[in-house]
Amino acid sequence: MKVILLQDVVNLGKKGEIVDAAEGFCRNYLLPRKLAKEASAANVNQAKKDQATAAHRAAQAKDEATVLGAQLEKIVVDLKVRLGEGGKMFGSVTSKDVADALNKQTGLSVDRRKVELKEQIKAPGTYTAVAKLHKDVTATFIVKVSGE
Repeated sequence: MKVILLQDVVNLGKKGEIVDAAEGFCRNYLLPRKLAKEASAANVNQAKKDQATAAHRAAQAKDEATVLGAQLEKIVVDLKVRLGEGGKMFGSVTSKDVADALNKQTGLSVDRRKVELKEQIKAPGTYTAVAKLHKDVTATFIVKVSGE
């Protein structure tokens, strides 16, 4: 029996796929639990439209991430931190601090969880940071840390 999966099913397929499964398995397990629906002509056409829409949205998200990445690579983020005696910092600079400074200085919204520092920032200087904007798109930018 051909069915369209509404959710991922282990050892059968992923959401949106049209699969062939045993009739008893479909009737007794997949259909009552709303994990699948029958693959009638109307349902198949709707599933194909949904797949095309999802692919279009994914392509748009990747394009937006690519544009944002190109903008980020041109940016230098300046951070001012408090320094103690001998030029030592109080604590360290985190990815949250970098993301907040980036949002403040440029207006580009980048989530703090997507900003990754190559090394810990515990002293003034110039460092590199990576923003993972999409599973295929990353942008590297410079972070300059200086004392107040």
